[in-house]
Amino acid sequence: MKIQERTGAGAGRSAGPAQPSVGDRLPTAPRERKPALAALAVLLILLGALGATTLVLQAGNRIEVIKTTADIQPGESVNKDNVTSVLVAADDSINYVKWSQLGSLESYQAKTTIYKGTVVMGQMFDKGSNLSAGKAVVGLSLKEGQYPVGLKRGDVVAAYRVSSNGSSTGSSSGSSSSSGNGGSPLVGQAKVSYVPDGKNSGDLVGSTNFAVTLTVNSDDAAALAQAAATGSVALVRVPGSGNGN
Repeated sequence: MKIQERTGAGAGRSAGPAQPSVGDRLPTAPRERKPALAALAVLLILLGALGATTLVLQAGNRIEVIKTTADIQPGESVNKDNVTSVLVAADDSINYVKWSQLGSLESYQAKTTIYKGTVVMGQMFDKGSNLSAGKAVVGLSLKEGQYPVGLKRGDVVAAYRVSSNGSSTGSSSGSSSSSGNGGSPLVGQAKVSYVPDGKNSGDLVGSTNFAVTLTVNSDDAAALAQAAATGSVALVRVPGSGNGN
């Protein structure tokens, strides 16, 4: 009898519902697809590609023009020392001066002051002279030792008359000689309006002479030109007054 009871009890327990194993997972619902987000992603990709293509096309439609690297005063011209090339977007409505036209532009003078960093346009220059009233331009042929090393356009200098041995003499234009300083200058302040690019630039007057151009007061031009004709002029760099000579 006991054996039968145990058997019946075991049979009763096995009839209960089976428990799920620990490793089993409940089934999940399928993910909901969002076609709107996918379409937006495709649209963004297309817009990015279009923007990149536009930039490439714009970069290819650029021209090389002239940009100043130093201030250019009225009556002065451009050269390789005061300009550089820069790429800009081509625009037919703007009168850019192309870099390839630099040689031609050097024969023109600035109408007004052109400041450093300006992209040059044709209307800024004119073929005629634009010297201020009371000013004159004097050309000098200077030997080594008659001008300071590193002389450049825009520098302010004083011009002294010197003898053949290089010593300073008194001015012959009526200025009294200084007892302690070896004489008064022919020109107290003159602006360097041109210096040659270098000894290979074709601006040499002789084997060692440079053609330097000064802008001076008209009253000083005659004495300076006379001294320059005999090669008896030396230049000394002095502080600029800032009012433009």
